[in-house]
Amino acid sequence: MSGTPMPAAPPFATPVTLTGPERSPRNLLAEQTYGDHASIHDEATAQGLGVAGAAVEGPTHFSQFDPLMAALWGRRWFERGRLSAHFTAICVDGERTRAVAEVAGTDATRAVLRTEKTDGTVVLTGTADLVGSGDGAGGGPTAARERLARIRPLTDPVIYAGWSPGRRGAAPERVRMGFDTHMGDLYPFTLRDKLAAITEPSPWYEGGGNPWGRPVVPIEMISVLAMATYGESGLTKAEPSVGLFLDLEIALLDGPVFVDEPYVLEREVVALGESRRTESAWVRTTVTSEATGAAVAEVLLHQGVFKESYPGYPAQ
Repeated sequence: MSGTPMPAAPPFATPVTLTGPERSPRNLLAEQTYGDHASIHDEATAQGLGVAGAAVEGPTHFSQFDPLMAALWGRRWFERGRLSAHFTAICVDGERTRAVAEVAGTDATRAVLRTEKTDGTVVLTGTADLVGSGDGAGGGPTAARERLARIRPLTDPVIYAGWSPGRRGAAPERVRMGFDTHMGDLYPFTLRDKLAAITEPSPWYEGGGNPWGRPVVPIEMISVLAMATYGESGLTKAEPSVGLFLDLEIALLDGPVFVDEPYVLEREVVALGESRRTESAWVRTTVTSEATGAAVAEVLLHQGVFKESYPGYPAQ
């Protein structure tokens, strides 16, 4: 998105596929640490778990959809857009990807998404739509919520021992993302660093030359804002253990999210699940404006943790 986002396009007469250009997403999390150990974004850690290389963080791929969604819905995408995705393959630095959105036509209120590598490997599948006024992040089905409805429940957690649906964070967390704010060990880069590497740059992220008169946080970076103070939440898992994002939904309820604006975060465990290799947790984070008390965004994250990464995990 090299320039100002496009205004909303008129309704399409027939179903249409929108395809973005090829990009090379960057991994900015090579130095990420949590629980005093490296993450899946570190080359050696990733390869030790049988992954091809250090993973590009999942939300990084969201930016490639911004020009496509802005073409559909204009400024509303940054005010009430919702992008919901299931990650299906790891992408590493140097690999090229493109975003594809399929819309039904006529009343194009929902798009079906995928990100694919040049060899055809699908990195994520998902949906995009606009959140209706006053319905929170409810509304129609989304890729993540459809997956949530089909989870295999985790009944005897080891890594997530002590967790249960309905558990909340210890207290509201306060967060602010300026251009040069250090966002903690989970995110060893600043917003300025991200804007220098983002696949779709826009002047709307840099200054006030947009409909709201102030710079907005890119949708992919709302995930960073929501996770930056996670260590204060009291929602701690057993360590050492290595996790990765399996599903992620970012919904703007009353956006945009603004640069250098104070926000309050509140978290709730939605569900616990498992697969053969992972224990996982679904956590909803609500982002509220400290100034107005209005909920401006919601992040639903499904994070899986490799059982084999936790020493002494019970044999099954």
